[in-house]
Amino acid sequence: MKKEDKKQEAKENQEPIEKLKDKLKDLKDKQNKKEHEQKIDPKDQKILDLTETSQRLQAEFENYKKYVEKKNSEFLKYCKADIIEKLLPILDSFEMALKNTTDKEKFIQGIELIYSQLYSTLEKEGLKKIDSSGKLDPDFHEVLLKQESDKAEDTILEELQKGYLLNEKVIRHTKVKVSKKK
Repeated sequence: MKKEDKKQEAKENQEPIEKLKDKLKDLKDKQNKKEHEQKIDPKDQKILDLTETSQRLQAEFENYKKYVEKKNSEFLKYCKADIIEKLLPILDSFEMALKNTTDKEKFIQGIELIYSQLYSTLEKEGLKKIDSSGKLDPDFHEVLLKQESDKAEDTILEELQKGYLLNEKVIRHTKVKVSKKK
């Protein structure tokens, strides 16, 4: 046999031996790991278990938060559809009124009807006007002007802009002019 053939044969015999050595090393590593795990104090094991549980719960909670945020944004997006659907007939009425502008009196009557149609639709949704007769109430009124008057201090003299409540919550304060002493 030639030297090259002997070297090749030795090399081929060496490969299975290397594979066996690697397998043996892996088995020893696994055994050491098992022995190490068996040597862990039960308290430490409990801490590890609780830590894993805590991390899992935290991840689940984060996923739940994302899910709820997504659902809330979808809800807000589509809850507007209900009120918009109720306003569409009013939009149609405006279009008809704008097409028929030849007779001024009928046009004005049409606009008044559209206004009442819009207001009644909004009332059904919980909208109410804020009363601005009588004394100033800072919860409902915003003072824009003060004018000297014979009336008692802080009596509302004039409503400058209507205010509204939506389901008993102020969404816009009434802007008013009130009296002040001379």
